[in-house]
Amino acid sequence: MAEIRDTARQRLRDVIVDAARAQTVAVGWDSVRMGGVARAAGVSRQTVYNEFGSRAGLAEALARREVDRFVGAVRAVLRRHDDDVPAGAYAAIAHTLTEAADNPLIKAILSGPRGGSDELLPYLTTRAELVLAEAAGAVREWAAGRLPDADPAALAFAADAVVRLVVSHIVLPSASPERTAHALAELAVRLLSSAR
Repeated sequence: MAEIRDTARQRLRDVIVDAARAQTVAVGWDSVRMGGVARAAGVSRQTVYNEFGSRAGLAEALARREVDRFVGAVRAVLRRHDDDVPAGAYAAIAHTLTEAADNPLIKAILSGPRGGSDELLPYLTTRAELVLAEAAGAVREWAAGRLPDADPAALAFAADAVVRLVVSHIVLPSASPERTAHALAELAVRLLSSAR
């Protein structure tokens, strides 16, 4: 019975986050209101507050789901390159940069009023712990399997540095995703290899 209740609650939360994402893409997070999300999700405003506590809680859930989706895709890309560290690094970075450039939610976050959404942009910049922890963990786990003699602390630092560089190029791109991916992949291989 508890499992059925948990599944139903997760579905409810997913519907609400879907509605928040759609509205963020359409009008920008700064214009999204809890009542509008509730109407779009077909639930009461109180239900949205009960599930997420506040608008900030909803923002965090929206960011969490997007990060989980991105990191899951990166893990899949890395698994396709199990035996080739340079190819894996390039593929994962190119995938991330290309997906971020084409992702309507990321575009809405980065192009909101005053250069970005006041409440969602920090999930990519000053409050990026969620992104950094999840993505660096994926890179570290993959690299550890390819570089078994690497020092774990040095490998963790290298993975964190690579992710920070990729995130900085998502927020402020300086070249095409392909060109940036080539340069960052070369650097990533050096950083990860130096962890030995």
